[in-house]
Amino acid sequence: MEGQKAGKKEKQKVKQDMGSGSIPRLMLNLAIPAVVAQLINMLYNIVDRIYIGHIPDAGASALTGVGLFLPILMMINAFAMLTGSGGAPRAAIAMGKNDRENARKILGNCFAVLMVFAVVLTIVFYAFAPQLLRLFGASDVTLPYALSYARIYILGTVFVMIVMGMNPFITTQGFAKISMITTVVGAVCNIVLDPILIFGFGMGVRGAAIATVFSQAVSAVWVLWFLRSPKTILKLTVADMKLEPAVIMPCLGLGISTFVMLSTESILNISFNSSLSRFGGDVAVGAMTIISSCSQLVMLPIQGICQGGQPIMSYNFGAGKKERVKQAFRCQFIACTAFASALWLLMMIFPQVFAGIFSSDAALIDYTVWAMRIYMAGIFSTGVQIACQQTFMALGQAKISLLMACLRKLVLLIPLIFILPFVFSNKVFGVFVAEPVSDIIAASVTATMLFTRLNKILDKGAAGQKKAAAK
Repeated sequence: MEGQKAGKKEKQKVKQDMGSGSIPRLMLNLAIPAVVAQLINMLYNIVDRIYIGHIPDAGASALTGVGLFLPILMMINAFAMLTGSGGAPRAAIAMGKNDRENARKILGNCFAVLMVFAVVLTIVFYAFAPQLLRLFGASDVTLPYALSYARIYILGTVFVMIVMGMNPFITTQGFAKISMITTVVGAVCNIVLDPILIFGFGMGVRGAAIATVFSQAVSAVWVLWFLRSPKTILKLTVADMKLEPAVIMPCLGLGISTFVMLSTESILNISFNSSLSRFGGDVAVGAMTIISSCSQLVMLPIQGICQGGQPIMSYNFGAGKKERVKQAFRCQFIACTAFASALWLLMMIFPQVFAGIFSSDAALIDYTVWAMRIYMAGIFSTGVQIACQQTFMALGQAKISLLMACLRKLVLLIPLIFILPFVFSNKVFGVFVAEPVSDIIAASVTATMLFTRLNKILDKGAAGQKKAAAK
């Protein structure tokens, strides 16, 4: 009885805060745990790469090999976020409309789809891992390392899917600290197990993969326990897992933009690796592995900030509260832009510090320092692009969000990776400079689209809420 009363109080508290609490305070309460969670989540792969890069006599080749697995990893993440990033805002909008039953169905349907994805992806990626890694640019030297890591990680796909696909549903209910614990628990396990398995047991890259899978399994158990506990507002039940097209299709439609962003990240990684392997060899691919890890220092915290803003904007959009949505967007935009600019400055001034974290190979570090200053030259603009693109998602604008997601990578970056090497005499420079050119153009277009359309979207949402309330 006391547990039920506590649950009701928690529901009332979340509802009151989202609809009437201080926006800056809400942003801090939700964004800080989300940013911490993203930074800790980043440790899963970065810690692996740091340890792998320092394996005696094989660090540089092993690091390059594991970097070649990134396209597969990003595709697994993309399918997880197809449901998580699409379902969580829909659930929040439903909660803003006091439609708790539909919000629970969204949670259950998204979980069911995640399990289907997990089974299919495990079978396909495990069976075709050698061919895919060759396609991604693996050489005879780097393939054994890439394959050893890949096949173990792929067997843990179901755990990755649960963590990435279901954790957004915890955040969107206002339980940002619980969501943060999901990643903290897994990251601590990973950090402890990595050196033990890699060096203590001499398992090398296989040890890194085992540590990561075990850590993700622990996080997955935590997520499922919470979503089945009396503490949650939206409870995961078998009854709500019966797939209903009217429930799941809008979620997938909204999540498709994040799916495109992550899956094209996979295509992007393949494009970079194939071009760099052709023009710069294994050292250029190794530098790209380090640079992509460093870029996560910018991207993931910004995504964490947006995870804090999303429940506030989605809830108040569903409730028809236009000014609160605008205020939440302003807080999100300023925070994302300031953070991206600060990290850009650090990476421009101290690239050797970041490169030295991942490798002790002097030649690889020198090459990475040169390449990082080119690649990161426009990363200050990503705060603007992500803040605006994620706002479209929070407001349920699937088509515009998808268009903006496609713009930077599919329309601009991937074609430029193959075009610019033939424009510049230094072909590797041409590959790396494609990134800042695309970043700045995409940020400019996305911001313009949002600022010209925001009032119209909010007015339409407020009108829809009034019409629903009148019935």
